[in-house]
Amino acid sequence: MRKAKPKKRIILPDPKFNDVLVTKFVNNLMLQGKKSTAYKIFYVAMDIVAEKSGEDPVEVWKKGLAKVTPAVEVRSRRIGGATFQIPSEIRAGRKQSIGMKNLIGYARKRHEKTMGEKLAGEILAAYKEEGAAFKRKEETHRMADANKAFSHFRF
Repeated sequence: MRKAKPKKRIILPDPKFNDVLVTKFVNNLMLQGKKSTAYKIFYVAMDIVAEKSGEDPVEVWKKGLAKVTPAVEVRSRRIGGATFQIPSEIRAGRKQSIGMKNLIGYARKRHEKTMGEKLAGEILAAYKEEGAAFKRKEETHRMADANKAFSHFRF
């Protein structure tokens, strides 16, 4: 690389729960720069999660997020004219990012009325190890396991 590595931006904790991970999640949830709207959606979802589970909503959310976070992924690599799906470990920052994006993406595809309800539903489903985001993680792991024979091509 010619240039120096870019500096890591400092992310401030959110106002209600005082947690940096919440801010990262809200940044992924945000559309068109509307951060206050994203915070409202997240806090409504947390209220619904607290009401339905009867536990600390942030802990439920963190456990749900951990359950939809993949540990391995497959990457395509061309070797001698053939393309192989090579399983590889994911670094911590990317793991977290993939988990958040899957949770938000599948929450958006749900069929509840408001985004807060959709997000709460997906968080609770992830916490119970069900729902689309959890299925996605399982599918990723299954694919990596099926292609374990090609792991010696790792780059």
